[in-house]
Amino acid sequence: MEEVCLNSEPVFDVVDEYEGEGDCSVVEHDEETGAKHSKKEPPPPTVGLEFDSFDEAYDFYNIYAKEQGFGIRVSNSWFRSKRKERYRAKLSCSSAGFKKKSEANNPRPETRTGCPAMVVIRLVDSKRWRIVEVELEHNHQVSPQIKRFYKSHKKMIIAARKAQPQAKPATEIHTIKLYRTAAMDAVSNGYSNVSEREGSHPVDHPKHLELKEGDAYAVYNFFCRMKLTSPNFFYLMDLDDDGRLKNVFWADARSRTDYSYFYDTVAIDTTCLANKYEIPLISFVGVNHHGESVLLGCGFIGHESVEYFVWIFRAWLKCMLGRPPQVIVTDQCKPLQVAVSEVFPKARHCFCLWYIMQRVPEKLGGLRGFEEIRRHLNKAVYNSLKIIEFETSWTEVIKKHGLEDNKWLRTLYEERKQWVPVYLKDTSFAGMIPIRENESLNAFFDGYVHKHTSFKEFVDKYDLALYRKHLKEATADMQSKNSSFELKTRCNFEVQLSKVYTKEIFNKFQSEVEGMYACFNTRQVSVNGPIITYIVKERVQIEGNEKEVRSYEVLFETSQVDIRCICSLFNYKGYLCRHALNVLNYNGVEEIPSRYIMRRWCKDFKCRHVDQGSTDIVVYNPVYWQNHLHKCAVPVVEGGAQSEEHYKIALRELQELLNRFNLVDDSLV
Repeated sequence: MEEVCLNSEPVFDVVDEYEGEGDCSVVEHDEETGAKHSKKEPPPPTVGLEFDSFDEAYDFYNIYAKEQGFGIRVSNSWFRSKRKERYRAKLSCSSAGFKKKSEANNPRPETRTGCPAMVVIRLVDSKRWRIVEVELEHNHQVSPQIKRFYKSHKKMIIAARKAQPQAKPATEIHTIKLYRTAAMDAVSNGYSNVSEREGSHPVDHPKHLELKEGDAYAVYNFFCRMKLTSPNFFYLMDLDDDGRLKNVFWADARSRTDYSYFYDTVAIDTTCLANKYEIPLISFVGVNHHGESVLLGCGFIGHESVEYFVWIFRAWLKCMLGRPPQVIVTDQCKPLQVAVSEVFPKARHCFCLWYIMQRVPEKLGGLRGFEEIRRHLNKAVYNSLKIIEFETSWTEVIKKHGLEDNKWLRTLYEERKQWVPVYLKDTSFAGMIPIRENESLNAFFDGYVHKHTSFKEFVDKYDLALYRKHLKEATADMQSKNSSFELKTRCNFEVQLSKVYTKEIFNKFQSEVEGMYACFNTRQVSVNGPIITYIVKERVQIEGNEKEVRSYEVLFETSQVDIRCICSLFNYKGYLCRHALNVLNYNGVEEIPSRYIMRRWCKDFKCRHVDQGSTDIVVYNPVYWQNHLHKCAVPVVEGGAQSEEHYKIALRELQELLNRFNLVDDSLV
């Protein structure tokens, strides 16, 4: 394995090669489309299956229908009248219903039989389509051997032909070959390749990036452009013995600087890998002082194995000067788990709760009583305040529905300490993961990447995505510094943090202050020296308009004014909960202690966070100088953009600084 660091001038040689590798796997050739595919029947439709779009749901049922030997059509659709947005649809067998009687002299023969086979899909959470009703039985003969040409299958064939590249005498394989420059340390390790995610079937995947025509030049031009426009741009490439690109990682100057601010909690987003997107994108994402996601680097990975994940993690760590995060959040994936423990042994590794709960319909949707199972699982996961509550609730749902032999649920339970909130109360997430049932999670490149986005298309969109994210942060900075926040209560806590927090974080904290008024019957239940235990009751809305009363235990240490609530919102989100605020108010505390005001949420966080570094100047290390100067300059740039007067001052001082550099250079000649 070669590793090539291309932070100096890159030299690319894009070569067209003819390669033919033996393949002993059994494939079936589709005569109508010319496509080759594995001999595997699609799964039958089941209640609970979810899809990213209406078209994806339609295609799923259409493929299933083609394999079974019948056609489909959209027999009913329901739309919201104002927005003309489809929110429900019925996909039926093409033999459903009956045609109207024709007055023609020679009417066509009746082909419909009133067939009941169908699926009903519904839009949920304004994003995904879920199968809510299924009927698989037909009242007529269906068989894949019956070669009947259905209209829905014709659409599928036309779409496949349009997607096919024009025939060529031979397949073009684009290989990027690079001359070696500065090499990074070897990352060879003794792990065997774990090539598949849990639950998937082993397939002989290529072990390098599959670049189509134009992709190689697009990636090359992207790196050249970034290196010219961002001197602190960093990228690494990993090549195999034949010069083919296995992995690539990069981070621009802004990402490297942002990591120096927001290095506490990092999510490694592998959504594109899990959903089998065309580009195997992996992103490192943090949370900024507005609670918004911020990119900390990304790359393409050629294979989902421990070895490849280890390489890209070490590349990222090298880029960030060897400073690992405190908490790492990933999807639940065995190769990821092994690689994280290898490269970040001291970090707290957790699985993203949202990703796991999104898989519940896929994994359990076909079970009898699915909705009740999901409701009980949600209650166990989201509502348990103590470990014993979770253990009891989980055991009850498993026994009640006979799920003892369900492999997926058994794996979840075995790894519960890495994803169930009640086990993660001592971990600080800075709002990185959703902990409530109604919270969602959006990928950093959401809206810019879809299943068929190519490498070329992605690098073309990359600048636009980052520009919009940076513009959003700059706008939020200006609003936070130049606007006065609307106060909704007379509570001193609200006034105190309105002067400190950014607008987005203050709004979230403000909802906790307002929530104090939903709490009642605060009472002392025990005293142990300076530690007093309180019970705070709150009316909590559950399903629909129903409410229930829940009791929260709050510990208050009087001498140091320490406070902790059993809900642990401070560790999850980074600000005190309504229950803790209630107890502070009950004890006459008028201001929130400084230890509970996280600096990372403050308006001037980046300005105050500048690390002056060591007083000893590194004898000769231009990379360190560049990184450190860039970090120190960011607050100047952001402060200069706050107003026209600030801009003129910053520009004048920078020009003066450049003039002084010229004077020094002249004196050395």
